[in-house]
Amino acid sequence: MQNLSAERWWRENVPRTLIKICGVTHPEDAARIAELDVDIIGLNFALVSPRCVSASLARELIDAIGGRAETWGLFVDATRQHVELVLSSIDLDVLQFQGEEAPEYCREFAQPYVKAIRMRPQTDVVAIAQSYFDARALQLDSFVPGQAGGTGQRFDWDRWPQQCQLPLMLAGGLDADNVAFAVRTLKPWAVDVSGGVEGPHKGLKDLQKCSKFVAAVRSVDQTGDPSGDLSGD
Repeated sequence: MQNLSAERWWRENVPRTLIKICGVTHPEDAARIAELDVDIIGLNFALVSPRCVSASLARELIDAIGGRAETWGLFVDATRQHVELVLSSIDLDVLQFQGEEAPEYCREFAQPYVKAIRMRPQTDVVAIAQSYFDARALQLDSFVPGQAGGTGQRFDWDRWPQQCQLPLMLAGGLDADNVAFAVRTLKPWAVDVSGGVEGPHKGLKDLQKCSKFVAAVRSVDQTGDPSGDLSGD
């Protein structure tokens, strides 16, 4: 697949929206989420995050997933040594870089990667995509000073690019009530949720919320029109 035609390739060959549930911290949650129609389960290795997991716990989570979904590892401005230590202990399908990592850094590990972009007022997604031309995708997330993700806040979806050379993943403030609207109107390559499928404790997933989130996305994929309220509120 050529990078310049990546978005077109995905549109033609992946006829549904990919769903990523991120920040899973309990093997029981991982096993149950893997039984849902999800494509990706994210493991958080950012040391400052309340959802951070150790390499040993990550192995348990991957065993619980049992190959039923891809496993992505999330890092935030990590040292090369930290990333290599994790990779020496477990196999990850994709690395997700959530901080201010330069393109050269992302390529150092010779693994598929996704680069998260926080949507500041001046952010030019198309220009950024040219710098990270070999990324599997760009994740567009809300900008909150001092936080690299997991804010639970939406950015202005009117800023969603109409065209981009890379597939785009939507994150930030998604939940079962607004994701169908987002998928129908923005048509992202993938959606990424963490806090929107949790209860009061970060990292502890609510299976009912996860199930409703997946059902909302698939309702659009199957019919082109989500059931329920389309306001996105």
